[in-house]
Amino acid sequence: MARQGPIRIGVAGALGRMGGAVVEELAQQSEFTLAALFDRPECEGTRLGDHNLTDAKAALALCDTIIDFSAGDASAALARLAADGGGPALIIGSTGFSQSETATVPAASERIAIVKSGNFSSGIAVLAAVAEQIARRLGPEDWDIEIFEAHHRQKRDAPSGTAFALGEAAASGRGVKLADVEVGARTAGAHLERHPGDIGFSVMRGGEIVGEHSVVFAGEGEILTLSHSARDRRIFALGALQAAAWIIDRHAGLYAMTDVLGLGD
Repeated sequence: MARQGPIRIGVAGALGRMGGAVVEELAQQSEFTLAALFDRPECEGTRLGDHNLTDAKAALALCDTIIDFSAGDASAALARLAADGGGPALIIGSTGFSQSETATVPAASERIAIVKSGNFSSGIAVLAAVAEQIARRLGPEDWDIEIFEAHHRQKRDAPSGTAFALGEAAASGRGVKLADVEVGARTAGAHLERHPGDIGFSVMRGGEIVGEHSVVFAGEGEILTLSHSARDRRIFALGALQAAAWIIDRHAGLYAMTDVLGLGD
């Protein structure tokens, strides 16, 4: 049966940069309605536009989907809470998860539908899919892979969740686990030489950079670079809303933007 009325959206991390961008975009979209806003517990009752911030548990009962751009610990707690209550679906764009927090989201997805991505840009999803295909064809004996990312000075985690997602895509293309081939910043005193199959990461923080990502395949005598530049946070809000519409009535499971865009296997 066709759905009646707009999709009820809750926004977690409503006081953050991306939370604000989602709220702003929701006001322009007739397909959705803003049903609840929440952030850290101490922010409950704060006025934001026409809404007062509520608590996470109350928000769950009001929403069809919650878009979450908060932080790893808050997102892990929200995933547990939503799973225990049987919903709603979650769109998680938070990064900076600890190892234990990372495991929480797949566990919750056994009971509810979750789209989790370090970047909700359609262009980044395509970039990841292409990087995986190229890594599959350009072998580690002849081609080195380096991932570069740059963000604004206030970003807390490094490398970015998007950079790791691109690394995961490249590692998947080569049939290995990123954890086994990942190399962080090369600094004085560290082992600076590359080993065949290494996937390196380089990071820049400065100014108001929204997001720059490149996957570099360096071979003998030639370099292939795939890159993406985000110029406006609106693209991430639009991608999250696209995922929110897509996930309605999906079965429980953990999905990515490649699934939303039909780019998965």
